[in-house]
Amino acid sequence: MDSDEQAIRDLIARWFDATKAGDVDTVLGLMTDDVVFMVPGQEPFGKEAFAAASHGMQGAEFGGTSEIVELKVLGDWAWMRTRLRVAITPPGGKPMVRRGYTLSILQRNSSGHWAIARDANLLAPEVS
Repeated sequence: MDSDEQAIRDLIARWFDATKAGDVDTVLGLMTDDVVFMVPGQEPFGKEAFAAASHGMQGAEFGGTSEIVELKVLGDWAWMRTRLRVAITPPGGKPMVRRGYTLSILQRNSSGHWAIARDANLLAPEVS
C-alpha cells in the first residue's frame, strides 16, 4: 500500500472517530470548502448544510463500520467506493441503522493532505 492510499485510509478512520466523538470541526476539516454531498431524495448540498445537520445531531450516539472496497489514486485526485453501515441513536430515541455504498472523490490540498471533495451516499434503512 502506498503512502497516498494509507493517508486516505487514515482520513476515513479520523472521520469515523470524530463523528463518533461528536467532533464536527474535525469532520469539517476533512472536506474541501466546495464539497458536494449527494444523498437519495435531496438536492445536493455543501459544507454549510452538512455542518448545520451535524450540529443538529449533537448528543446522538454514532456507530458502525466503513470498509473501502476500491481505492484509486490519480495524481492529486482519488476516488473510492466504500461499504458503509451507520447506526445513529438520538438522545432518548431508538437506533436508526442504514447501510449501503458510497462513492467519493478526494482531492489533495495545497498542504498535501487529502480531503473529501464529492460524496454520493447511497445508504438505505437496514432490513432485519
